[in-house]
Amino acid sequence: MTGFDFSPISPLCEEFGVVLSDEIKERLSIYGDMLIETNKSVNLTAITEPEEIVLKHFYDCILFFKNITPNPGDKIIDIGTGAGFPGLVLKIIRPDIKLTLMDALDKRLTFLKNVLEKINLSAEVLHLRAEDGGKDPALRESFDFAVSRAVAALPTLCEFCIPYVKIGGSFVAMKGEAAEEEVAAAKRAYSVLGCEKPIIFKETLTGRESRAFVISKKISQTPTKYPRSFAKIKKSAL
Repeated sequence: MTGFDFSPISPLCEEFGVVLSDEIKERLSIYGDMLIETNKSVNLTAITEPEEIVLKHFYDCILFFKNITPNPGDKIIDIGTGAGFPGLVLKIIRPDIKLTLMDALDKRLTFLKNVLEKINLSAEVLHLRAEDGGKDPALRESFDFAVSRAVAALPTLCEFCIPYVKIGGSFVAMKGEAAEEEVAAAKRAYSVLGCEKPIIFKETLTGRESRAFVISKKISQTPTKYPRSFAKIKKSAL
């Protein structure tokens, strides 16, 4: 097993109430090992050094809990989950949430199923495009949180994600240093799709990088015409 060192992030996590137990560290280490090994044949991440995985993947996702506290049993969908960030890390930290991982690439989902089996956790894994799943009555407006990291520009991402969120729930987008500009560009999208003006929480990831959590509460139903087809979204974002 690769030697993942959690000592740089453990005290930082404890500052906002997340204790990295031995069980959590073991699960994260197994996840990291499988990420490195699978990445040799399936393109999952450009970050492959253990130290960077701990900081730029694991800690990055754990920061979710600094500003958001899901209730036990809350339903969270990670849209465009890729290699499982942030959803799978959230599940490792809080096994009591009900997690759905969605991606359009089956190879990624096969990897995630293998990780879940290895670390003895369960989640729903869906092979779907976001704009298709958002029309499904079984998924639409049924989640307490929709989360997404490094998927699309915010005006587009809103249309992908907000239809999944139930009234009273929240859409959480993980963004970088240009979060304010993206939020300004997505002002109409938030309004049209039924969400309040978002709040931006900025966090320090490394000495040179920052992470922004863009959080918006859903206050009304998303009009049934949304999400539109991918072609229409791409041609004219809200």
